[in-house]
Amino acid sequence: MQQKTFNIYCDESTHLENDGMPYMIIAYVSSAWNQVKIHSGHIMMLREKHNFKGEIKWSKLSESNYPFYADLVDYFFATDLNFRAVIVDKTKIDNSRFGYTHNDFYYRMYYQLLHHKIDMEYTYNIYLDIKDTCSYRKINKLREILNIDYSNIRNLQFIRSHESVLLQLSDVLMGALNYHLRRNFKMIAKIKIVDKIKHHTKRPLELTTPKTASKFNLFFIELK
Repeated sequence: MQQKTFNIYCDESTHLENDGMPYMIIAYVSSAWNQVKIHSGHIMMLREKHNFKGEIKWSKLSESNYPFYADLVDYFFATDLNFRAVIVDKTKIDNSRFGYTHNDFYYRMYYQLLHHKIDMEYTYNIYLDIKDTCSYRKINKLREILNIDYSNIRNLQFIRSHESVLLQLSDVLMGALNYHLRRNFKMIAKIKIVDKIKHHTKRPLELTTPKTASKFNLFFIELK
């Protein structure tokens, strides 16, 4: 019997050490491999319905294109797509420890993001949003860390965000979460998207969800 395969589309937000932002968030949207084309096609239909042009990004959300983003969030919650995020209060990160760097912490957070949701009964393709010229060095380190524990990761690679609407969806959901946590409530359209997510999850967005929560899973790491 052939193993079921899942695609995982990872993104990160305000993760740099000195970017002045309070939270590091690393997140993904996951889909069964054989459903990726169906989800991508439906999102393309939503784009056409609303005449939405360009890449889907949280930063592009405005009052004029709110109906598209609202339909996108409703579609996510109506399907078998899943979202998971690891959130870190950056004021609690101690990079002064001997032999410890922010990059080390970054890789540990990616391990935490994936570790609790990888099932050895399935296989996985993991895609990360390429950010800079250091990305390939990062992925080699991440591959080294994950391969210690998981032989069922078939593919681990960087892609550009415009290549995948599911990676773009991850950016939107993660952006909404980060916006809510920063309490920087300035845009009505963004507030309404956050409220829509809260309505669907029926849970506060500033607390860790139960481990069993699969649809919208949040893990606030308590650093010691």
